[in-house]
Amino acid sequence: MSSPSAPLSLDEAVDLTRTGDLWLFRGRSTADHAIRVLTNAPVNHVGMAVVLDDLPPLMWHAELGKGLRDVWTGQHQRGVQLHDLREAVQQWCGRYEQRAWLRQLDTAVTREMEDAVLRTVARLDGTPFPSTVALAGRWARGRIRRAAPAELTYCAEVVAATYTAMGLLDDDRPTNFYDPGMFWSGDEMGLLRGARLGDEIAVAVP
Repeated sequence: MSSPSAPLSLDEAVDLTRTGDLWLFRGRSTADHAIRVLTNAPVNHVGMAVVLDDLPPLMWHAELGKGLRDVWTGQHQRGVQLHDLREAVQQWCGRYEQRAWLRQLDTAVTREMEDAVLRTVARLDGTPFPSTVALAGRWARGRIRRAAPAELTYCAEVVAATYTAMGLLDDDRPTNFYDPGMFWSGDEMGLLRGARLGDEIAVAVP
């Protein structure tokens, strides 16, 4: 996999990031590989940037680990989490040994869309992350357009739910229809409001 643009430093990428931008990751662990094989995707994790007012840039995603403090609750927890963006990328590229890419959202994010993001954070933060087997079952169910129960959720579902709340995706597909690879270029997501996602830009993390 190659990036069409020269790599950005982490500082440059964080400075560029705005609400709705995507961060995509590819790792080497058995679980990472299993997710990519199952979904036939080039990446195994996706998160969405949240950049509001005077807050530092944040990462909205879901993961099994609880190494970072959740900004919404102030606690360390597993599942759906809102993290400091820089700390999250450093953890995924350092501790988890992943490669990272930034994909920028090209549309104006209104105050109403920001409010929708915050409502989604309030609703989903802390939702448990499924096991690999449960994740596979949720995704397979979504591919035949059957919604999965709301007591669990994985990273691509979190992004899809948030994009739907922002009015960027319609709700004719359940959130478990999506996998991380659907947020990589090449898949037609059908974004609304004239929005589009730019090419992936590799991010070099020390």
